[in-house]
Amino acid sequence: MRVGYAGTPEFARVALQALVEAGATVPLVLTQPDRPAGRGLKLQASPVKQLAQAHGLPLAQPRSLRLDGKYPDDAAAARQALQAAALDVMVVAAYGLILPAWVLATPRHGCLNIHGSLLPRWRGAAPIQRAIEAGDAETGITLMQMDEGLDTGDMLLVEATPIGADDTTTTLHDRLAALGARLMVQGLRQLRGGTLRAVPQPAEGATYARKIEKAEAQLDWREAAAVLERRLRAFDPFPGGAVEWQGQPLKLWRARVLADAAPAGMAPGTWLPLGEGRLALACGEGALEWLEVQPAGGRRMGVRDFLQRQPRHAG
Repeated sequence: MRVGYAGTPEFARVALQALVEAGATVPLVLTQPDRPAGRGLKLQASPVKQLAQAHGLPLAQPRSLRLDGKYPDDAAAARQALQAAALDVMVVAAYGLILPAWVLATPRHGCLNIHGSLLPRWRGAAPIQRAIEAGDAETGITLMQMDEGLDTGDMLLVEATPIGADDTTTTLHDRLAALGARLMVQGLRQLRGGTLRAVPQPAEGATYARKIEKAEAQLDWREAAAVLERRLRAFDPFPGGAVEWQGQPLKLWRARVLADAAPAGMAPGTWLPLGEGRLALACGEGALEWLEVQPAGGRRMGVRDFLQRQPRHAG
């Protein structure tokens, strides 16, 4: 089969690598335009673009696919490239652009999406983060037939994986990326063999995984310690937890729940006396011990190491 591919970040690169290793014919790869990155804000190619170039795959980077949108010339050029590619199917993974109806209808078998949740739970932009934040026991990959809705298409293949007590978005992302790549290859083989079957999503149980905003990093000690600890794991590697230490901004990356450490009636945000080299704050329920922090302009480090570098500290 002639398999097109649309994706941008590392999650999508893993699946494209699997597609190449499976020996698929990939006549066209779509990815987002290069973006400024790093301290020098130099233009940087996406992981998918880097891989496509390494394998000599035809590549297009339209700013939009909407023929009536802000960049109609980009969309028109992309349509010409898609039509010329004569695709049997297109795989989409974390591409970042909305696919209008004309794109969905161009490949003979439409577009298949690798989605990082057990649909219909966590449709939207941040399914991995929101699953951890909500305390879900499991998540997974859904290979879905795309339609014009937001992750509403029929399910083709589904596989679950547990969310561990120590899982962060980083660790779960890597596991799901590998799972998604494997499920995609399996789905394409079944499609070629005529055995891939579509199942409509359940009418109930849909939730929306809204995009992670930097402002969400600010922690509110009135919330339960368990809620804050999950949020920190969900927000690793972005945006972390925003806290203060002696009036200076500090990023909190890892923490531990101390269920019975805070005496009844202790105000949220009060420091707990845990002894040398340890820091913990009372929360609305329980307490949160800080384990890994990052000073402004510095690197991540354990709390004991951080405190040894301070002229004075509380706790």
